[in-house]
This record gives sequence, structure tokens and C-alpha cells, in this order.
Amino acid sequence: MTSLNDNYSLLAPGPVNLHPEVRKVLALPMIHHRTPEFDAILKRVLTGIKRVFQTTQDVYLLTSTGSGGMEALLVNVLSPGDKVIAIVSGKFGERWADMAKTFGAEVITVNVPWGEAVKVSEIEELLKKNPGARAVLCQACETSTAVAHPIQELAAIIKNYSDTLFLVDAITALGAYPLPMDAWGIDGLVAGSQKAFMLPTGMTFLALSEKAWKFVDQAQCPRYYFDLRKEKKANIAGETFYSSNVAIIRALDTVLDLIEKQGLNELFHAIHRRAEFTRKFGVKLGFGLYAKSPSDSVTALTVPAGLDGQKIRLHLEETHAITIMGGQDQAKGKIIRIGHMGYIQDEEQVRLIECLGHTLRFFDPDFVSLEQISNITDEAKKWLKENP
Repeated sequence: MTSLNDNYSLLAPGPVNLHPEVRKVLALPMIHHRTPEFDAILKRVLTGIKRVFQTTQDVYLLTSTGSGGMEALLVNVLSPGDKVIAIVSGKFGERWADMAKTFGAEVITVNVPWGEAVKVSEIEELLKKNPGARAVLCQACETSTAVAHPIQELAAIIKNYSDTLFLVDAITALGAYPLPMDAWGIDGLVAGSQKAFMLPTGMTFLALSEKAWKFVDQAQCPRYYFDLRKEKKANIAGETFYSSNVAIIRALDTVLDLIEKQGLNELFHAIHRRAEFTRKFGVKLGFGLYAKSPSDSVTALTVPAGLDGQKIRLHLEETHAITIMGGQDQAKGKIIRIGHMGYIQDEEQVRLIECLGHTLRFFDPDFVSLEQISNITDEAKKWLKENP
């Protein structure tokens, strides 16, 4: 199996390669979540994670995938019948809009063509027509298309409406590029453990603004496990309300220390560099750029005419032990998606470009020559040295 190969490289938009220090921590013996040792870890994590969210507000740690965090944001501020503006530009925008509908919200869907970012002016007009809307939902990065939406500009408009909250799915964004919650005026922000936090899948992290907390007690959506009021009370006492995910929280403690030592801006730079590299050399191989407003956390490349993105990613995994992702729904077979988060070394990026070239040759020997692959690979190595 590819996962047993020493050269195996996980370059998906998430989950991602784990940092070696994280792997060490995950191998430690289990401890109980109601002990002084874990209490000290939890205290450090609850303080340290605020620096990644760039907020003074409390950040909550829930054992769930990111989708659970998306649901938690909704049910803690919404009531059935509330009007919600949902920006839908891919699979995860669709998911959040469907969640809001499930809990009885009146959803106004803003359909954005796949590969494009939402127009701020369109949301501005909708807010003028619907000043009582309780929330605007948006992905910072729509993972299925690798599009980055203009979060800062949207937040600047939405914060003028006292009854409207800006809820942002930053699962494939937070920790990968700047999303300062307080400075920009984001009211609800959710992240996932398996992305820029370099952890296994299984936890979601989220925070609400002071503005959003004003709506929590009056919200009438059903909530039990995801009731943040319970978690807030427990955190004040130095605990989580339900059983803690000891393994991931302990590993998160290590990740936050690594980020603190590296510096958040330096982490953003490293991920941006990987994105620039992938876009530059993906195009040199003959791929195109799918997203008109590309995210630094993940790149979507359109596959050359006559080739199938699903077959490309499968061959890359089975033959070269590199996992990337293909497209979904209307983009299935048309794109491949490459993640830039996690523990990624320069050698892995060069190998990806080289192996993508050989994969193209496997399906069409006339598409790219061995000499071209060699030249592009050499150029890729040189670029990385010249752009530290």
C-alpha cells in the first residue's frame, strides 16, 4: 500500500503530512482528561490558539470534523425562520446552505460560478434589501475549487449591520494565510485540525465575536452537544464539557509551540511559497489555473484537454506514492487539487512536479518529453533555492 511507502507524500487539501514532532506526541501513552497534567496542556492550548485566530475571544475545541464546527456556528446564533445569505461557490458552500435550511433558516442563496470569487457588490445589494438578515455565510477558501473569497472586504460591509453576523468557514484557510478575526470583524470563525494545524482529522476549533455572543442566548435552534454555553462554562473551570480528545489536544499543544517559534507570518510565507511554486510549474507542465482568485492553501489545476483528472490522481498515487485530490461534481475529471498545508519539504514539491510530468507521459507520451520533464524539474529546484 502507498501509505507504507517511506516516500509516500500526502499533498491533499487535507488531511496533510504530519509534522515529525506531532507524530512523536501522538505515539505517547494515553493520559486521562481529568488530571493536572492534561489541565496544564489544555490551559496552554486555549491561550495559544487565540494567536492563530488572532482574537481576544475564547476559542472552543470540539471533537468533530470541521462540518460539526460549521453546524455549531449556525445553531448557536440562529433561530428557525431567520434569514440567512449563503454564498455558494462549490461543494462546501452548498453544504453550509443545506445545514442552515435543515435548521429552519430562510436561506437566500448567492450562486457563484465555480472557480470564481463572490462579488462584494452583490452581497452589499442583498444586505440593503435584507437588512434584518441574521447571518452571511461564506468560505474563506472554497476547498472544492481552491478559490479564496474577499473576506476582509465582505466583513467591512457586514459589520455595518448590527443584526447581521458574518460567519466564515476557514477550515481550509485558518493558519494558512491571514484571517485576523478581530481586526477584520469576523463574527464566527471555524477551523479543522487536519489542515494548517498539521493534525489528524477529528477536531474543530471555533470562536464567536462579542457581537455574535449577544445572539447566543436568544437563538432557538436545537443544540445539545454543540451548545457553546456549556463549553464556555467548562473552559472557565479549566476543563472541556465532554470527554476531551486528549491525543489531538496534546498534539495541538506541540503545533502551537512550533507556530509560535516559527512565527505566524513566516508560516503564511512558507505556504504562499508552496502555492506559487505549484502554480508556476504546474502551468509549465501544461496544466491551467482553475481558480480566478486562487487560495494559498490549495491549488486547483485544470487538466490538459483529452485527459482525466481522476485517472491522473489515481496513477500518481498508485505509481508514485503521492496523494492529491481530483475535482468534485461539475469539476470531476477536469481538475486536480494540490494542498500546500502541513509538513511539506522542498524535495516533495520537486518530486510532485517530476512525477506529474511522468504521469502525463503515461497517458499521452507526446504531451511532454523526458527532456522537458528534466528541464522543468531542474528549473523547479533552482526556483526553490532562489526563493527561500
